[in-house]
Amino acid sequence: MTIQPLQFGQTYHVYNRGNNRENLFVEPRNYPYFLKLYAKHILPIAETYAYCLLPNHFHFALRTRSEEEQETYWREQICLFSEKRQISRQISPPPPFKLTKPSLAFKNLFIAYSRAFNNANGRTGTLFERPFHRKPVDSEAYLLTLITYIHQNPQKHGLIDDYREWKWSSYSAYCSDQPSNIQRGEVFAWFGGQRHFSEAHQQDLTNLQDLSNLWEPT
Repeated sequence: MTIQPLQFGQTYHVYNRGNNRENLFVEPRNYPYFLKLYAKHILPIAETYAYCLLPNHFHFALRTRSEEEQETYWREQICLFSEKRQISRQISPPPPFKLTKPSLAFKNLFIAYSRAFNNANGRTGTLFERPFHRKPVDSEAYLLTLITYIHQNPQKHGLIDDYREWKWSSYSAYCSDQPSNIQRGEVFAWFGGQRHFSEAHQQDLTNLQDLSNLWEPT
């Protein structure tokens, strides 16, 4: 079956696991490093609604930016650079704008992380399953279920007793007023406010029909 590349301006569930079911994250430092690379490669091409990193797989709910939105994001970064440059001359300017296909941005992310991971762990070869998995999100109701599902994932897999305490998901960003790359205001609005967001996350998704459209590693 042919897998379609990510399109501009579309909402997706992007997920993947380690090749041959290997762990993608074997040390605590691997998680923030992956998120750092995600910010570098994916934030310019997508808005993120939810994420969760687990030892052998990950999930993201996101919307790819349109061609115009990519350029707008780049212009915003130029403005931020100008402001920060007044404080410190050590900050490097963003590279010149270049429209990037969303699937290529993810490919670059996986290559960069794999190279560093392999070097650190004395391994060679493919780290991630290829091609990476993606499913279009075609309704707001499905998207809200997906966001909740992603946040509950660590508890579902028995990695922790309370998903709210898992460090490597976006749930903590929704419980904070600190600056974040997550589209917090937009997501709260979809749920009808922070209280309803929290209440929705208390639901047991086990028997929901929507879960038949979601992916689990085997």
